[in-house]
Amino acid sequence: MAGTVVRLVMATLVPLTNDEAYYWEWSRRLAAGYFDHPPAVAWLMVYSGTSVLGVRLGALITGLLAGFALLRTARRLGGDDAALWASLIFACLPLAAAGYVLATPDAPLFCALAWTLHAVVEALESPLGSRVSLGWWAAAGVAIGCAMLSKYTAVLVPAAIALSCVLYAPLRVRFREPGPWVAVVIASLVLSPNLWWNATHDWTSFAFQLGHGLGAPKKTGIAAVLQRELNLFGGQAGLASPILFVLLVGAVWRALRQRADAVLRLLATVSVLVLCFFAWSATRKNVEANWPAAAWLPATLLLSVEGSHGKGTAWLRRGLWLGAALVVLVYVDAATLLAPRLGLRPGRDPVSQAYGWESVSGDVVAAIGSAQSAGRAEAHPRHVWVGADRYQDAAQLAWVLRRRPDTDTIGVFSTNLGGRPNQYDLWQGFRQRAAPGDALVLVLEESAAEPAPIVALAPYFQRIDEGPPVVRSAHGLLLGRQRAWLLRDWRGGWPGHSTPSIPESR
Repeated sequence: MAGTVVRLVMATLVPLTNDEAYYWEWSRRLAAGYFDHPPAVAWLMVYSGTSVLGVRLGALITGLLAGFALLRTARRLGGDDAALWASLIFACLPLAAAGYVLATPDAPLFCALAWTLHAVVEALESPLGSRVSLGWWAAAGVAIGCAMLSKYTAVLVPAAIALSCVLYAPLRVRFREPGPWVAVVIASLVLSPNLWWNATHDWTSFAFQLGHGLGAPKKTGIAAVLQRELNLFGGQAGLASPILFVLLVGAVWRALRQRADAVLRLLATVSVLVLCFFAWSATRKNVEANWPAAAWLPATLLLSVEGSHGKGTAWLRRGLWLGAALVVLVYVDAATLLAPRLGLRPGRDPVSQAYGWESVSGDVVAAIGSAQSAGRAEAHPRHVWVGADRYQDAAQLAWVLRRRPDTDTIGVFSTNLGGRPNQYDLWQGFRQRAAPGDALVLVLEESAAEPAPIVALAPYFQRIDEGPPVVRSAHGLLLGRQRAWLLRDWRGGWPGHSTPSIPESR
């Protein structure tokens, strides 16, 4: 509970990250699926309103529920002492410090997987074929389905559970009861809205995720693979904190080797399978640190059970102190932009990329005013729209302009003329919604040469002017510099969709 209070405070202090703003845009157009992920993260924001805390409230609640599930499972496996250790470990993992503040797919994923593990443990600890066992298997099916609605990689957990029931003799008898099969049916039903959405959208999000993690590598060779594996290792050590990382890995290894308790071996198998999958994925593509983070949920349970038996508690206490210190450091950095103050370039700091967008809104509104004033003189434009060429920038612009009715803006788009495909490609954009004569304020990265999107769009507008700079700053730090471009009097047409009939005029 204390950890939840701290996370609540942080959730109000730190601005939305780029991804959170992007997911907030999803929540304004609820669907059963999206280009990048299943829909759970957007569904959690359905009543978010226009406040940062509102956007993150679902993540905070899922964090509280995940901690409760881990506590209950640890108590079932090792008594009250194990529950205490589990709650302490959970609170001191840097993974939880960020994962249950930020409104990302990881928050509902971890919550659903924590309850999956709890339900499976309860089912396996119940008499074979009993109503209690069947009820817990049904609950596991619901939780697995919810996990799959959060991230598709959640499928690794039921796969590891099934593998464990095949490998370990005491668990094989579970295939004779209806529970596991009921769980599969229920999980499929819970996931079915997203399956339907994908089926009607050319399996877009499945294809994206497969290519995102397992597509052809940009760099091959032993050195590149080794570098990616080292990045994966370092990322996991950072998410768990170094001492706890070693202790968690040790607990998984010892649980895997022992033969007395099949349930503990199952938990270890879940952790190993998740880690091995992403270690294999790293041979092809870079693996982001949060992707394998689900492996530490069962590992936390195993370490807490060991702690309840008095094994290695001295090192466990040291690990908790170091983990807590790193959590504090993460929070201080997030609240004060410590990393860029110490010399880290803001473009390489994810926290810095969240700051300064509120200051940008004034520059964008000024650019809109310029387009409107020119439009009144020329009887154009009927509407002024706002856009960016990166989905991250478009989402942040939509967020900071959410309370500005004076902008007279009826849409914020990502033109997507460069960069990877994203959800904005599936929504109606400027080309579909604008009318001839409309104007577009396009925010692009500052560059010495004329930006490529402007070159591409020039034939489709009567006039294009370089607008005012758009500066991101916070805490006295310059975090980013872009420029607004004023594209007036749209003629119709769009790059890649049609050829303009009027010669280019600048």
